[in-house]
Parts: sequence; structure tokens; C-alpha cells
Amino acid sequence: MSGRPNSPSLETLLAQADHYVDPATGAVVPAIQPATTFARDANYELPGDYIYGRYGSPTIDHVENVLAKLERAHGALVFASGMAAFAAVIETIDDGARIVAPRIMYHGGLAWLRRVSQRRNIELVLFDQTRQGALGEAVEKAPTALVWIESPVNPTWDVIDIAEAVRISRANGALIAVDSTVAPPVTTRPLELGADLVFHSATKYLNGHSDVGGGVLAARQDGPLWEEIIQVRGLLGSILPPFEAWLLLRGLRTLSVRFDKACANAMRIARHFEDHPKIERVLYPGLESHPGHEMAKRQMTGGFGGMASLLIKGGNEDAKRVAGRVRLWMPATSLGGVESLIEHRAAVEGPDSEVPGNLLRLSVGIENAEELIDDLEQALA
Repeated sequence: MSGRPNSPSLETLLAQADHYVDPATGAVVPAIQPATTFARDANYELPGDYIYGRYGSPTIDHVENVLAKLERAHGALVFASGMAAFAAVIETIDDGARIVAPRIMYHGGLAWLRRVSQRRNIELVLFDQTRQGALGEAVEKAPTALVWIESPVNPTWDVIDIAEAVRISRANGALIAVDSTVAPPVTTRPLELGADLVFHSATKYLNGHSDVGGGVLAARQDGPLWEEIIQVRGLLGSILPPFEAWLLLRGLRTLSVRFDKACANAMRIARHFEDHPKIERVLYPGLESHPGHEMAKRQMTGGFGGMASLLIKGGNEDAKRVAGRVRLWMPATSLGGVESLIEHRAAVEGPDSEVPGNLLRLSVGIENAEELIDDLEQALA
């Protein structure tokens, strides 16, 4: 017997890339297979499972297998962007159907929902994610095809009870998908809480180095919905390219340690600024003062994440001035990388944004926490 455990921990699974060893060379680093097409033998039979790069390849299979094990899913699919993965789900919803989503959520996803609502006669209902019972009221009002939620919600970090959202959706015959981008599977696994689909922008924590754009969908079980999503990706050619898939796999191997450090830094920063005279409020689910803290403790079993927001005393221009004065933080869009980013979210989202104008979104990286705090202090001063 080898002595290897049947079900290794997530940390071991990630670090070893699913115990990868190249059978031909013994290499412990996965190879890249960039082929777009695969030859047939003398009988015109395919020697393996691959026919064309638009449908899959060995490199794609490897990272998808790791992701499926991470999520404890039936299967996982990688896409060329988070929005490509998001659009693939919406593509399965019939014209004239009804979708329920939070009033504040990832802005790109909300923009796409508004677009399909106008063009495909889909009813879009946005519920107030801060009000108890709002999701149930929205879903129970009329037959609903899809409930799409985030937890925590970007960028206010409200915490939605995933298990309760699943119960409401099931009771009303709705599909439920969870955007868990800011709560990767080392801390939250929505499929284990009953969700049908889990979504990630792989650009963020899963890759973690700000050098890959990608998306992930994972399904709790097989069935017509999952088969349709596979078909949509193949027909549209929205699969992640092999090199990017290899980079994503490389990033995944350090996800656990990166996330632990980001969580520790974010907690240190949130506690420092919680009672700061120039901060109206710190939004971070790890703080006991956060209204969703107890729910976050139950759902986020591996840490509260590296995302926080500061509500600056003053207004829109005051917040933008602070963002413009930082020296160590990088004023840029995105999140989940090893470098710390600061963003005036309302300016990025544009005139239709419902995000408070005095909100600065922080993506806390893995730098020295005290240096990050000192930089914010000098910017506030």
C-alpha cells in the first residue's frame, strides 16, 4: 500500500496539482498541450478523448479535474473569462423567463443581466440583499427560472445565507447559482450547501497573480442543464486557451497559502481602521460589528477573505483623493492578486452604479500589513 490518503486535504490537492507526475518523464510540473486538433489512426478512429481544441484538451482536463475536486462537484468547466462563464449560464435561460439577483452585485454581471432583460424579454428582479426576507419575497412572487446570488456581495460585502437561498429556490422550482469569486473553495463551497452551480472569475483568487483572465463553472450534478452549458461553450469557442489553463493551474497550487495571508492582512487592516476618525465605516465580514459576521463564520470556514471596503468621511471627491494619494497600494481594478489594489468603485462602475460614492474597495494582497496600513494613513492625512 502506498499510504496515501484516499481523500487528501484541499491544501495537499492544490499543492500537488492532484498528485501530478508525468508518466513518461517523472516531471512533477504539468506540461502544456497547445494543440488545436488531434489526429486519427489508420482506422480513422481517435486514439484518445480529444478532437478539437474548442471542446477540450489534456491541459484543460487537468485544471478542470482539480477544480471539480476542490468544489466537490460533478464537474467543472473553464472559460476564457468570467463573463463568458456567466453568459453561458444565462444562455440556458428561456426567453420570457424570470431571473432574481441582488441589487448590488458584480457590475459586469449586472450589466449583462440588464442587457438580456431588454433584448430577450427576460424579467429581471433585483432584491435588496441587506433586508431579511427580500429574496424570498422576490422569488415567491412569480415563477422564477434562475436565482443568482453572491456571498459576500461585491463591493459592500453583505453576506447572503446560501443554504437559505437554496431552500427558497428549491421550494419555488428555481435554479440557483452562486458567484463565489471572493470566497474561493478553500473557505466556501456553495455546492455542498445545495447550490446547483458555482461560478468564479478565475482571474481573481483562483489564479491570484493578475496575469490570467478566466472563468469557472462547477455543477453539483450532471443533467440537461450541465450538458447544455458544455454545448454552449463548445459552440461559442469560449473555452480557456491551454497556456492560460496552465497558468491557472500554477496559480491554484498556491491558493491556500495566498488566501490565508490575504485574510490575515485584511483582518489586521479592518481592525486598525474600524474606529478611525476619518473612516465612516469599515465593511469587512470578519469584524464582529459586521451585520453578516455570524453567517460569514458559518459559511466561510477557511477565513473571511482579503476583500474590504472603507467608507470615507466626506463624499465622492474625498474618496477619490485618498485613492489618488496612495504610494504602496495600486489604484487599479480587479481583486484577488498577490498585490494590494485600491479602487473608487463608483467611478469604475459609472453613472448607473448604486455603490456609495465614498466607498473605496480594497483587495488586500500578501505584502507587509503594517506597510499597507501606513500607506493608507498617509493618504488619509
